[in-house]
Amino acid sequence: MAKHGVFVLEQATSAATPATVETGVPFFIGASPIQNADSPATPGVPVLCTSWNEAVQKLGYSDDWATYPLCEAMYSHFKLFNVSPAIFCNMLDSSTMKSAVAAADKNVVNKKVALTAKAIPGSVVVKNGQNTLVLGTDYDLYFADEVLTIEVLSGGSAYSATTLNVAFDEVTPASVTTNVVAGGIEAVDLCMSTIGLIPDLIVAPGYSDNTGVAAVMAAKAEAINGMFRAKALIDLSTAATGGADTYDEVIALKNSNNFTDENEIVCWPLVKLSDKVFHLSTQLAGVIAATDAEYAAPHVSPSNKGLQCDGLVTAAGGEVILSLEQANILNGGGVVTALNFMGGFKAWGNYTACYPTNQDVKDYFISVSRMVDFVGNTLIRTFWGKLDQPMNRRLIDTILDSCNIWLNGLTGSGYILGGRCEMIDAENPETNLMAGIIKLHVFVTPPSPMQELDFVIEYDPAYVTEALS
Repeated sequence: MAKHGVFVLEQATSAATPATVETGVPFFIGASPIQNADSPATPGVPVLCTSWNEAVQKLGYSDDWATYPLCEAMYSHFKLFNVSPAIFCNMLDSSTMKSAVAAADKNVVNKKVALTAKAIPGSVVVKNGQNTLVLGTDYDLYFADEVLTIEVLSGGSAYSATTLNVAFDEVTPASVTTNVVAGGIEAVDLCMSTIGLIPDLIVAPGYSDNTGVAAVMAAKAEAINGMFRAKALIDLSTAATGGADTYDEVIALKNSNNFTDENEIVCWPLVKLSDKVFHLSTQLAGVIAATDAEYAAPHVSPSNKGLQCDGLVTAAGGEVILSLEQANILNGGGVVTALNFMGGFKAWGNYTACYPTNQDVKDYFISVSRMVDFVGNTLIRTFWGKLDQPMNRRLIDTILDSCNIWLNGLTGSGYILGGRCEMIDAENPETNLMAGIIKLHVFVTPPSPMQELDFVIEYDPAYVTEALS
């Protein structure tokens, strides 16, 4: 049919919009009291939480952080630092990691029978004499002050009972060993397919001081799904035996544990807030998330940013007091610590674990290394959709233009000092092009943190003559 008039046709934009990559998102792994969760998450599968209430609903909660370290992470991230989101992976499986508690008579006090905090609700069997009671008809079952409680119901067959015979199973949190956690870290690869988000921090409070766990964390941080990069936050043990309970033992322990990877951030000691004790890695995850959120990118170091603590302690509860000089010794060995020097306790240290052995600035500065990771992760997410399209000049130019526009934007925002993307002939031999392989070279320079500021003060006698003449 003949066309008559003025027409407008739309064409797809040649430059791709960069994908939004969340930064400062932790992947916390360990044990949680899944037995008291309202909507328990599947053990060994990552679950995304955006609030305290959601985390408690999916993972349960207990103040017994030594037994359930994920509760420490929940409390720190949502209650203290008020940052979101966070990914949790509970390794306590109540269907297999349990032990039976033999049937026994228990006194009914105020129409209630208190069991234990580890009791599994679905396993409870209640009898009144020879009669097995019915949940919801004869009794109710709920957690009160973290203890599983039986309450007999009016109108039920046991309302007047003074004793009840109860059998149940209880979880065995000790079954979540360092080997279990080390194996579970592989679950970080499920994050993209299950929740559509890739974490850039891997944290295992209570387990990461184990060399085997730390090694797996570092290996996974180097290549989540074989391509995305993250940082593993590692704690050095503060135990009197086998750990470092004084600052002068820290560097030797770090080296003997082989915590020297550029993808590791090593922390020491523990921190406390009132009567609650935290692994420094847990709070550092909160500091990093809050800093990234404030500055919109990971180009700002978490060092000299506020912690939520009022003291430093060891595993035995001994107080740790660090001078600036002592804290700087730890920093010089590639350890992040906490310092109460000006304005309260703050994270202190700019170096990843590879310092001082590795002298490549993109590896040893936390903020520089994380910014390089961020650039790489964003490029993967942005251009994944270009895979398998016909490889021609238009496709290559679209990718180059999109990348350079984005890098220019990062430069203009002050997130990097400069950046560009080029296709270098020497890096793209004809055999690779024929095989559908393109290599683009990205040059990027994040700003280094101002590690030292020196003022030179000189007495100038000329001011004497000027003032008195």
